[in-house]
Amino acid sequence: MTAIYSQAAVTEVRAEAKPTARNASIDRTRTFLTLVVLIHHAVIPYTYFGHTDATSFIGFDMIVLATDSFFMAMFFFLSGLFVWPGLQHKSPGTFLRDRLLRLGLPFAIAAFTVIPIAYYALALRQQPDLAFSVFWWKTVTSGPWPSGPIWFVWVLLAFDLTASLLYRISSRLVDPINRLSRRGFNQPARFFLFLLAVSAAVYIPSLLYFGPSRWFEFGPFDIQVSRLLHYFAYFLIGAGIGAANFDRGVLSTDGRLAKSSWGWVAAALVPYCGMWGMIYIKRGILDNPPVLPQWYHFFYGVFFVAFSAAILFAILAYFLRFKRTGWSMLDPMQADAYGMFLVHYPIALWLQYWLFNYDLPAIVKAAVGLALTIVFSWALTRVLRQIPGATKVL
Repeated sequence: MTAIYSQAAVTEVRAEAKPTARNASIDRTRTFLTLVVLIHHAVIPYTYFGHTDATSFIGFDMIVLATDSFFMAMFFFLSGLFVWPGLQHKSPGTFLRDRLLRLGLPFAIAAFTVIPIAYYALALRQQPDLAFSVFWWKTVTSGPWPSGPIWFVWVLLAFDLTASLLYRISSRLVDPINRLSRRGFNQPARFFLFLLAVSAAVYIPSLLYFGPSRWFEFGPFDIQVSRLLHYFAYFLIGAGIGAANFDRGVLSTDGRLAKSSWGWVAAALVPYCGMWGMIYIKRGILDNPPVLPQWYHFFYGVFFVAFSAAILFAILAYFLRFKRTGWSMLDPMQADAYGMFLVHYPIALWLQYWLFNYDLPAIVKAAVGLALTIVFSWALTRVLRQIPGATKVL
């Protein structure tokens, strides 16, 4: 099942420090991405990629290919926006304490509770009489101990600590990125090309060397190796944008990016179709060989980074243009989004376990699972946030 969840994942992109000018569209983008994570996990059992149910629907394959190719990089990008302001206004000790509280503590708790509860639903498929206590002990001692989507949390913590070290070396380290961001106020395409070039330079060589399936695994700490530098590049570029002049940079609500949207959608569709073309080549022409040729990884990697960058700009352009003022249906969920990410996974998997034996179309199963996952994870988060001090963590 590891391969299934290697394409998943979300989440905490809120931080105490905010860009100089509060940008409501960024808040709504984060909440939207949290919902995308829940959608991803609701449909993945009914796809070719993560086929764990007897029913499937090709439309869900289209969703999973898209989400897997951009949303984790985008979460790291949005997380990076708030790092430099936080480092500017906090001592190293305070920054470390806040990050450990906000990221380290939830990861530790979830690794010992949320994740075993989630994967127990999968284990029961193979061994219906398996006791949870036996499964939990095996998970945390001999393993395997997958982290599911919460791998994002420990990796974000590692990135934050790395950024703290880089900031102590030079607080002006990301100034060149910030200057490019200010030029992107009027010329977002130039910043897009910069993002595309950097991500291609770090991702494609990693993909060719490690392949798409290798994961670093140490207890509950795991990460898809070929994407590590890709994620860090997005995180650091986000840090450069958020370092200063946020209201006059590429993500300004008054900038050129906020006045465009459909052009970026078109730019995203081209590499997205390219990825499907490569999948057709793999299945229909190469006949799913056990080892794919390097040229295949190269071209897939090109389409992957191009789609990731273009869809990021398309989503940001939409929220900067249409969701920067007034009320949004995403607003009530904003404060609970991080908690929903942390607790939704066992809810999603147990709902899928419950729906497994029902003779229903894949669309119905996914719709029921998604709706109940949103309701239950939101309600549970609201309850948890009533615990004294919990709002500092969730």
